Parts: sequence; structure tokens; C-alpha cells
Amino acid sequence: MDFATNMTTVDPWTQTLGLLSQLCGGDTRPAARGREAQAARMAGSAAASAGTSSAPAQPGSAMRRSVSLSVIERPTSTTVTIAWRDATHCSYGDQLWHVARARRSGICAMSGRAIRRGDLVYHPRRSRPKPLNDGAMILASVLCEVDAG
Repeated sequence: MDFATNMTTVDPWTQTLGLLSQLCGGDTRPAARGREAQAARMAGSAAASAGTSSAPAQPGSAMRRSVSLSVIERPTSTTVTIAWRDATHCSYGDQLWHVARARRSGICAMSGRAIRRGDLVYHPRRSRPKPLNDGAMILASVLCEVDAG
């Protein structure tokens, strides 16, 4: 017996991608989302301790992203080498970060503290292609606390 329905057959792979897309809050390509949204997803609220932080994503997205940061060394007074690991997005074993004034508000990737425009922050060195964590920032004061501890 055949029954007429209004349901269409969905390819299992397409269905899986659709479900994953919903969990990730839509398109996961860095160019497809705003820099502030990317920074908020990468940043977390874990406190910095001994140069290492595991930071869960901020609420507001369906996806919970965990970022692990480690300070490897301080080559100069204005640079720091960071190990950035995000299992679902990107991983950099020895990424050079430079100190600068924040061009926009955001969230510190190491401590979860608010960053205001003009605050002294470290950010990944500009390069081509852009690093996937290009929008991330770490408050300079947080790195000073890690160095002191």
C-alpha cells in the first residue's frame, strides 16, 4: 500500500551538515561572521593561571568552544609567543602576538575580562593569510599578572 505524504527524502549527509550548522550557529567560516562575534566565541571566562587558560565560549551561541592558551616565551617587552589551541577552529603552536591599543571592544581570550577600545592588548601578528584567531585579544595587564605569578 502506498501512502502519499508531503515529506521529501533528505540525503543523510545533507541532514548531518544541517544539524551541525545549527549547533555552530550557522556558517562557521571566519569571513561569514563578524569579528566581534568571533572574538566572543573564542574568548572565555576562565581565570589565567600559570600562563595557561582553558576558556569556554561566551553564552549567546549554541556552540561551546574551548580555547587553551599557553604563554611560551616573551622575546621582547612588546611581544609574546602564545600556543593557541582550539580543537574545533584552529591551532597555533608558537604564534607571535604584539602589544597595541585595542581598536574595538571585546573580551580577553585569557581571562574573560571586558576589553574597551583603547585598552592595552596583545593580538596575533598580522600576516597573509590572516590567522583564524585574528580577532582575539589578551589584556596586557593579564599577561603581567601571569608573568608575576
